[in-house]
Amino acid sequence: MSKFGKGEKRGMPALNTSSLPDLIFTILFFFMIVTTMREVTLMVEFKVPKGTEIEKMTKKSLVSYIYVGKPTREWRPRVGSGTQIQLNDKFASLYEVQDYVYQEREAMKEIDKPFMKVSLKVDRDTRMGIVTDIKQELRKAWALNINYSADNRN
Repeated sequence: MSKFGKGEKRGMPALNTSSLPDLIFTILFFFMIVTTMREVTLMVEFKVPKGTEIEKMTKKSLVSYIYVGKPTREWRPRVGSGTQIQLNDKFASLYEVQDYVYQEREAMKEIDKPFMKVSLKVDRDTRMGIVTDIKQELRKAWALNINYSADNRN
């Protein structure tokens, strides 16, 4: 007598899913590393001016951004088409800049507060008067480390 029966029909073996959780977590980990989250939704349009002496910033967690430019199309019916200041995710007046700097400084660790930078992302067609007014408000808030965002002039 033989051990193996000729007449038995075997079904398809079940799919081995023991390595599936490892694969899922590997893909999840990959996307967590590669993906960057947008911190601020831009509500103003700006074309960054060209510059020659440009340095790449290090430690971007110490940088607070102020956006200045004309509102995007969806915001023009609500706020008009004039130059606007955007702080985080809202339009602001010139006089709210000081409070914004104080709030950003308070959110930092005590050790990092002296190294806080304010980056002005200003549309190249914006009049310099508004930029000067913003700089005056930053001086009042003792935010003296200011830089301007620009592209290479290549």
